[in-house]
Amino acid sequence: MVYNVVEIQKILPHRYPFLLVDRITKLEKGMHIEAYKNVSISEPVFQGHFPDHPIYPGVMIIEGMAQAGGVLAFESMDNATQEEIANKVVYFMSIDKAKFRSPVTPGDQLVYKLNVIKNKGAIWQLDAKAYVDDKLVAEAELKAMIVDK
Repeated sequence: MVYNVVEIQKILPHRYPFLLVDRITKLEKGMHIEAYKNVSISEPVFQGHFPDHPIYPGVMIIEGMAQAGGVLAFESMDNATQEEIANKVVYFMSIDKAKFRSPVTPGDQLVYKLNVIKNKGAIWQLDAKAYVDDKLVAEAELKAMIVDK
């Protein structure tokens, strides 16, 4: 399954400049998702982080992984209609074991790979990793919950 940014916007409530997933390249419902974000110097975050030495913030990497996880959770709701999904939102519950291994800079393509550790009802626990050129740049365990808006 491949989802472009227009299809992603039908699933997630996020919009520019805070939509941090450009494309979904693989999705196995209830199991795994792969997505990417092209990091561009034109992103507003680089006006302040840091103008003379642009580094993509780790918090944005975590958020991008979480957004990919949100797509996985929503698309794994087999019995839900688009209308029901539109009335839901994903809330972060925790971020554990976060590690940043290498800086991400303009021109990089961040590849997010998330695997489900556990899913119980509306609660999802995910192993999330981010790569640039097959090199691990960040990782974390994310826990989130699907709730009504």
